[in-house]
Amino acid sequence: MRSAIVLFPGINRERDMARALKRASGVEPVIVWHKETTLPAVDLVVIPGGFSYGDYLRCGAIAARSPIMRDVVARANAGTMVLGVCNGFQVLTESGLLPGALMRNAHLKFLCRDVHLRVETAATRFTGAYCEGQTIRVPVAHGDGNYFADADTIARLDGEGRVVFRYATAAGEVLPEANPNGSIGNIAGIINERGNVLGMMPHPEDAIEPAQGSSDGLGLFESMVAALEPAA
Repeated sequence: MRSAIVLFPGINRERDMARALKRASGVEPVIVWHKETTLPAVDLVVIPGGFSYGDYLRCGAIAARSPIMRDVVARANAGTMVLGVCNGFQVLTESGLLPGALMRNAHLKFLCRDVHLRVETAATRFTGAYCEGQTIRVPVAHGDGNYFADADTIARLDGEGRVVFRYATAAGEVLPEANPNGSIGNIAGIINERGNVLGMMPHPEDAIEPAQGSSDGLGLFESMVAALEPAA
């Protein structure tokens, strides 16, 4: 699996993401600076977490207008897989690749801790290694992770099975007390209509081995490898 990680000023999770991608695929990803205008020939483009441009103006808004994003959007529209995590999720909504917006956390405080997610669907190229309804534990670290979209958009996401992860209790119950940031419907990750662009606020790249407290995030990377490198 050939992958590229887009690097914007202020991003700080590119090394964690690169390590996770290499662990799952055995191939070192390419780091692409945001001022480039063309991506290399890759199967997967990743926009990692951090604070692009210091989160000035609005999280992800400036990064979404960087030169490289024209090719990211073009590749996504052509079917290349794109993963956005945390700030990357914000960039994907700001670029129009995913619907909705990420607002300030409901309690207006930065959040940094482990959360539980319920895998809402295993029928995606990002979640095939999981089981539907499975609960995984991964960390979050954000101040603007409160997902919002209008009622029609939420109904469409629900109806089309495009909510991929929801914040849940350890037992997999989607309850208000399991929602760390106020996201509508406890939504933690969504996919586009075509099924090749996923955005999520939690950090699976920081939960790939027991030494990190959880290896539950590894399944996401193994899912992508399996989707892109089918058995001979």
